[in-house]
Amino acid sequence: MGKLETGQGRTGIEHVFALVLGGLLALGIELVILLLGSVAASAGIFKLNAAPQLTVAACLVGCVAGGIFACARWRSKRLPAGVLTGLICFVLILITALFGGKNLKFGAQAFAELAACVIGGGLAGLLSGRRKRTPKKKR
Repeated sequence: MGKLETGQGRTGIEHVFALVLGGLLALGIELVILLLGSVAASAGIFKLNAAPQLTVAACLVGCVAGGIFACARWRSKRLPAGVLTGLICFVLILITALFGGKNLKFGAQAFAELAACVIGGGLAGLLSGRRKRTPKKKR
């Protein structure tokens, strides 16, 4: 995606592509955080009881990062872009859980992860608001 010429806007496909890439980035960051958490649990730094909280925190952090990536490619409507990135990330989590082969149950943990993904994406949309331009100084 190079520089746009004057009067040329981004297409809808580029926006969808940015959302999918943001969701994949969020999922990747979540997996890295969970990997580091499992190493910390093996070393005795974390208790094994902290796995649900670590999963929710990984969803939140990953969706903030992925949402900021996606919102950087949107000129307006960044809050919905961030929330959609969080929803895409949650759908990707569900798809990986389906391929895991176990019975998929929606319990309190699934709703906590959904909330963390949506809130993380929403925070990204709020944090990546419009940047205020400073007026040029007259000479």
